[in-house]
Amino acid sequence: MPPTDRFVISFAAEPPQETLPYGRWANTLAEHFRSACEQIDTEGAELGDFEEIAWFPDRTYAGRTYVPGVTRTAGGYEIFGYVAFREGSGGPSEFAASADFTSEVADENPDWKLDLNDEVIAYWRGEEGNSADITLVWGVPLIPGGALVTAELANLAVDQCELLDERFTLIGPDNYRQDFLEIKLWDQRGQELARESLYVEEEG
Repeated sequence: MPPTDRFVISFAAEPPQETLPYGRWANTLAEHFRSACEQIDTEGAELGDFEEIAWFPDRTYAGRTYVPGVTRTAGGYEIFGYVAFREGSGGPSEFAASADFTSEVADENPDWKLDLNDEVIAYWRGEEGNSADITLVWGVPLIPGGALVTAELANLAVDQCELLDERFTLIGPDNYRQDFLEIKLWDQRGQELARESLYVEEEG
């Protein structure tokens, strides 16, 4: 295979190792997640009480495991975030959590085919002073028939995740050399069903 001109970190995260959280483990994660929710700057919005947290597949990068979560609120908002920790012989430790909220929800956007959340968790230094945002992406397909989701940068696959209970989690380099991650949904026959870019045009 000849050398590539797209030298960028790829498939750096471990695939999911566990089932979706439940029982005591889900309760432990929820405690950290809710603590992060209490620190959200609501900008005056009345979020209301939280519903049950929907957990997403775990992914491990650079020694830390990330478990994303999403919950709706009585005020009609969606809270999204993750709980991260280190795995050790004594069990999970060094917990940290992050959370934010949005009024943009799938119920009010019937044209969406993928419902995505993303958060930058690290940075990767590339060639000639370029750097990439190592980005945690999680979500659900809003159309039927999907089996696997990929993250691509300039048409180069940099991560993938099979759907687990119609949920997925990815970790990949974003915003590198003016290229942005594109999330694609595939069926079992390898046919593309949907795609969504993480690039957001600035208003004004």
